[in-house]
Amino acid sequence: MQTIQRCIAISIVLILFVAMKTDKPAYRLFNQKGKSTTYAELLKDAGKADIVFFGELHDVSICHWLEFELMKDLHEIKGKNLILGAEMFESDNQLIVNEYLAGKVKDKNFESEARLWPNYKTDYKPLLTFARDSSLRFIATNIPRRYAALVNRGGFELLNSLDPKAAEFIAPMPVKFDPELPCYRDIVKNMGDAPSHVTSNISKAQAIKDATMAHFILQNLEPGKTFLHFNGTYHSDNFESIVWYIRQVKPDLRILTLSTVEQDTMEELDEANKGKGDYILLIPKSMTRTQ
Repeated sequence: MQTIQRCIAISIVLILFVAMKTDKPAYRLFNQKGKSTTYAELLKDAGKADIVFFGELHDVSICHWLEFELMKDLHEIKGKNLILGAEMFESDNQLIVNEYLAGKVKDKNFESEARLWPNYKTDYKPLLTFARDSSLRFIATNIPRRYAALVNRGGFELLNSLDPKAAEFIAPMPVKFDPELPCYRDIVKNMGDAPSHVTSNISKAQAIKDATMAHFILQNLEPGKTFLHFNGTYHSDNFESIVWYIRQVKPDLRILTLSTVEQDTMEELDEANKGKGDYILLIPKSMTRTQ
């Protein structure tokens, strides 16, 4: 009898093991506390928010697919009350973005003149094309990279030497900066033994990107509308970075963040990944890359 029971128990374990091995989820969603949740819940909450931050991993295909799906489904809910924006487009390219959205610039001209990311055609062009076809605004929120490089070289002070016209493309000066925010402190920590002025400027270069994206999001946010913003997950993780800058100006806005993380296992969210966002998008580390 014991032998039979033992065989049954082993069989059950084997069945469960095989079942787990044959279930290969491409992603899972968790809430801030690490409890499993659904896309339907994410969509419902996103539709109530003033600003939604989709924190992506730039080269992970599932992120870009889900970005498109969330944008499309939010558009069904919000219609013209949806505004789009992204880190991947720099503020001084807003004119040509607008011209593209209006159908005045062909793809080949836009792609040769705008400073686009290497994975633009596969990952970000579908977002921009959807905005064009749906008559939605799409805001280029990021600081021009030449100005971020300037801060990286010599701090915020070098921005004061620019032509006044350049100020149109950057967060208003002086930029508030808290070096003790973990998102900036960790940059310094990860630089190891690098000189202090070097690490300080690197974290300031990150901050000027966050401050500028926050500035253009707020500048283009309209009452009753939802602004869906696409950015690297580090720019909104732990409700810091861009979110922190927005809170300095508009603390009462309804903000929803989605953070993307990778793990070897998909069964549950690691403790270290809990709390990174209102929603956490869990991706297997073996996910294919887009570039």
